[in-house]
Amino acid sequence: MRDGKITQYTPKLIEGVTPVQRIEVTSRKVPCDGEVAGPGLGHPRVWLPMNPNQDQVTCPYCSITYVLKAGAGGDDHH
Repeated sequence: MRDGKITQYTPKLIEGVTPVQRIEVTSRKVPCDGEVAGPGLGHPRVWLPMNPNQDQVTCPYCSITYVLKAGAGGDDHH
């Protein structure tokens, strides 16, 4: 995944372009390998980080959007 701090690009949901597949998650760090879209439709596993001011992130490979569950996301520390 491209680092938005370096390239000024981070994947964002685009109305009418991005598939409507949305998955609710409880962490701001989400792994995606595309297998959720269907067997054999995968891609290399990437970790998609959500910034503290974000409540969703879209995978640049498969366009699945992960939405942070209300009240979740306190896993920011290392």
